[in-house]
Amino acid sequence: MRAAAVAVAALLVWMTSGCGQDTDSASGDTAAHRVTVRVAAAADLKFALEEVETELVRTHPDIDLAVTYGSSGTFFQQLSNGAPFDVYLSADLSYPARLAEAGKASADDVFGYAVGRLVVWAANGSPVDATQGLASLSGPGVNKVAIANPEHAPYGKAAVAAMRAAGVYEAVKDKLVLGENVAQAAEFTQSGNAQVGVFALSLALSSQLADKGNYAEVPLDTYPRIDQGGVIMGDARDPGAARRVRDFLLGDQGRAILERYGFSRAGA
Repeated sequence: MRAAAVAVAALLVWMTSGCGQDTDSASGDTAAHRVTVRVAAAADLKFALEEVETELVRTHPDIDLAVTYGSSGTFFQQLSNGAPFDVYLSADLSYPARLAEAGKASADDVFGYAVGRLVVWAANGSPVDATQGLASLSGPGVNKVAIANPEHAPYGKAAVAAMRAAGVYEAVKDKLVLGENVAQAAEFTQSGNAQVGVFALSLALSSQLADKGNYAEVPLDTYPRIDQGGVIMGDARDPGAARRVRDFLLGDQGRAILERYGFSRAGA
C-alpha cells in the first residue's frame, strides 16, 4: 500500500510539473513569435495611426508596431539609402512608387490607402478667423503663417499650390514659417508661434486640436489631389507580418479610423 501511495504521489508530481512546463512553453512560444513591424509614417497620420495601432495589436497580439513619424520626402531619401523600415506610409503615393522603380520594393507591394485634405486653422485667441479660409491668411494681424516645408512635405506643396490658386501667395510668402513636417506646422500654430496655419485636416480633427481652434477646409480644386500611399519594403524583416499590417489598414476597421480623421478612401 505504501509503495502504491508513493507511486501515485510521484505520478501527480510528474503531471503537475508537466502541465506547468506546457503552460510556460506556450507563453514562451507566444513571446518568441511576437514580431515588431517598423513603420515610417507621414506626420499627418500620427493620431489616426495611434488608433489603428491600438486596434491592430488588440486583434493581432503577435504583432507590435514601432512607428516613426516624419516628412514623407525625408523618409523617401532615408529609405533610398537603406533605412531599416518594413513599411512606409507616405503622404504622397509617388514616393513609394519611386522606391519600387528603384528596386527597393516590389511594385506589387505598393498601395494607396487614403486621400488627404487641407485646412486653414487658427488657435482660440488668435486674431485670425480661420473660418474665412485662405482669404484670412492675408488679413490684419497675420505676421506668421505655418505650413510644412514644401521642399519635402506633400502637405506643404499642397498649401503653396492652394495659396497661389487663391491669389494670396505673394502677400503671404514672406510670412511663412516652415515646419519640418505637417505635424510641426500644426504645433507652431497651436503654440502661437504662427497666427494661422495651413495643414492636414486629420490633425485639426485630433483630440489635441479639435477644441483648441477654428478651421475651414481648403477647396479641393485649389491644390493637387493628395493621394497617400505606402509600400512594403523589399528588405522587410517579416514580409508576412508587414502585409498583415497593410491589410488591417486597408480593411474595414482601418478605413473607419482613417475616415474619422477626415481621410477619403483611396481611389474615391
